[in-house]
Amino acid sequence: QVRLVESGGGLVQAGGSLRLSCAASGSILSINTMGWYGQAPGKKRELVATITRGGSTNYVDSVKGRFTISRDNAKNTVYLQMNSLKPEDTAVYYCNADVIRRGLAYLGDYNYWGQGTQVTVSS
Repeated sequence: QVRLVESGGGLVQAGGSLRLSCAASGSILSINTMGWYGQAPGKKRELVATITRGGSTNYVDSVKGRFTISRDNAKNTVYLQMNSLKPEDTAVYYCNADVIRRGLAYLGDYNYWGQGTQVTVSS
């Protein structure tokens, strides 16, 4: 069984910073792409940032230059450093990962979601 658990969300004032973490655990052989998605109230969940196992990154335009995604493959953990936060960044942030499961590598990777962590940016 594979689980993704996010942490690091909270309340911060505009201009502040937060660092989100997402740790994957369970029957994991390796993880390919990991990412962060944000969902504001009444909005669709949208991609914020992704990172491949090799470290290649992609960001939604609105966070470029402010957010940095990184990962520690040895810990099966992905991070999102969020700087210069704006009220419009307020959302539930969900971790996503393409996991190669132990004993099931022949099936290819399997996509998992975390439960989400709330980020609230006040003005």
